[in-house]
Amino acid sequence: MSRYIVFDVETPNAANNRMSAIGLTVVENGLIVEEYSTLVNPETYFNAFNIRLTGITPEMAAQGPDFGTLWTSGLGELMGSGLLVAHNAPFDMSVLAKCLRAYCIDWRDRVPYLCTVRLGRRCYPQLPNHRLNTLCAYLDISLDHHQAGSDSRACAEILIDCLDRGMDAGRFVREFDMVHMRSGGVV
Repeated sequence: MSRYIVFDVETPNAANNRMSAIGLTVVENGLIVEEYSTLVNPETYFNAFNIRLTGITPEMAAQGPDFGTLWTSGLGELMGSGLLVAHNAPFDMSVLAKCLRAYCIDWRDRVPYLCTVRLGRRCYPQLPNHRLNTLCAYLDISLDHHQAGSDSRACAEILIDCLDRGMDAGRFVREFDMVHMRSGGVV
């Protein structure tokens, strides 16, 4: 695989069934070639915890497109143009699946993905944990944590570093069952 769509989502509440922001970083042949991030109007309530964590308020998110509009205006095409990658990917994949369901969007029943937590555990076994901020500190990657654009770029830089160190990303590809919203195992 030479094209990766690295993404990160922020959510407005603990239900984790809507997005308040999404960031995407496209990696081709080991280089970042495109970046995109936007607030998303989740059309639902915000928890105080999520507002503190992300800094995204209902008023800010209301200025963004809703997920359905975002998906049909190009996000869907972009997400389908390469292997999806995220840090703690089952979380981001489940939020994506729940948003697709909430907006009655048919996409794919099963989607291959790569998780940089799993990749990082193998590539950097000496670290005490493999959280995004821990990996970024170790690799000296800039991070404005819980900002979707920054998180997706940092995740992309981790992916590139792992690939540069000779990791075979294909060994870490899993499949997400978008219908039942769970990781379906090895591809």
